[in-house]
Amino acid sequence: MLCKTSDNLNIHYEIQGNLESKKTIVFLNGLSQSTLSWIITTPHFKNDFKIVLIDFIFQGQSDREGEARSFNQHAKDVECVLKEIKCDKIILAGLSYGSLVAQHFAVLYPQYLEKLILISTFAHKTPYYDAIELAWWRALELGGYPLMLDIMLPSVLSEEYFKNPLIPIDLMKQARQEVNGEKQALFNLMQATKDRPDFREQLQKISTPTLVVQGEKDLLLPVHLALEVCKNIKGSILKIIPAAGHTLNLEAVPQMCKEIKDFI
Repeated sequence: MLCKTSDNLNIHYEIQGNLESKKTIVFLNGLSQSTLSWIITTPHFKNDFKIVLIDFIFQGQSDREGEARSFNQHAKDVECVLKEIKCDKIILAGLSYGSLVAQHFAVLYPQYLEKLILISTFAHKTPYYDAIELAWWRALELGGYPLMLDIMLPSVLSEEYFKNPLIPIDLMKQARQEVNGEKQALFNLMQATKDRPDFREQLQKISTPTLVVQGEKDLLLPVHLALEVCKNIKGSILKIIPAAGHTLNLEAVPQMCKEIKDFI
């Protein structure tokens, strides 16, 4: 389904699960993911929750035109979808890039939130993160998404995943490349993170009950970054998944879903 954003672009969303449920959970994608990225996650929630999946502008089946968007604009797009489907209370779960949109949404639109779940998240960048971000940016410039993906994967998947992949690496690359063929769309997405200032002070405005879920072996966003998020959201809870990397909706789905269900 498509919804018009406030600037008249088309944003793709899907509604799944128990359509009669009074509980709605919204999942927000990582950087180069799409709604398909939650296909292993949604079965854990489909009986008890209405599930909403959203492709941000520049992702998946949403429009890929226009100027780069800020995280505040992405958050406003999420609100447009909620208004379209007449949903005024949600549990919001975002992974990585989606967790940053979720942070901004929680600051701007707290009235919608019952619970907030931040997966593989951070609020400020370090020199180490800046170096990885630069490498991804340069790879995208020089070799497009195929080269960027080759450089990304060791940062976003754990060593254990490479030893025993749920989805073979070659198949994963092929699937990702099919939905990330437009280099400029990825640049536009990445610009939001590149321009984002330290958000820790803003997090202190969040009063929604919050769960932070982080992989113990996340190389892109080490656990200490998640600790900083928790320090700045009063009453938030941190759960660390042993031996897992960054992409928890691929390599640690049962563990991630258990933490979310326990929290809910």
